[in-house]
Amino acid sequence: MKNFDVQSIGLTVSADAAFDYISQPANLPKWTNAFSRADDKTADLVTPNGEVPITLQTVASRAAGNVDWLMTFPDGSVAAAYSRITPNGAGESIYSFVLMAPPVPLEALEGALEAQKGILATELEKLKGILAA
Repeated sequence: MKNFDVQSIGLTVSADAAFDYISQPANLPKWTNAFSRADDKTADLVTPNGEVPITLQTVASRAAGNVDWLMTFPDGSVAAAYSRITPNGAGESIYSFVLMAPPVPLEALEGALEAQKGILATELEKLKGILAA
């Protein structure tokens, strides 16, 4: 069973401009549904059962074009989100996001991942609109 999905979107801004925006944790609530608040060390993750305070570590490299997030939950479990910004000529870039399945029981995995795939597609379009403005 596939436990990941990879999506990408073309952006009409340079890789540097995209990196400047995407690598700032405080911008996460502006383009994702997953966070109601985020800063350099913590975030409030939105779940079906309410908000959960987490520790948030942003691992970013402008040279490599990656922006990854490590999320530590109150029970000590860790989840990760991986993304990459690739230059696409002058003034354009491609943003790729690897969506990992959420930590749910195996029988719920396929439905949870399918739901998150749709959410991610919407979030990427929202990000594109923000960066194009």
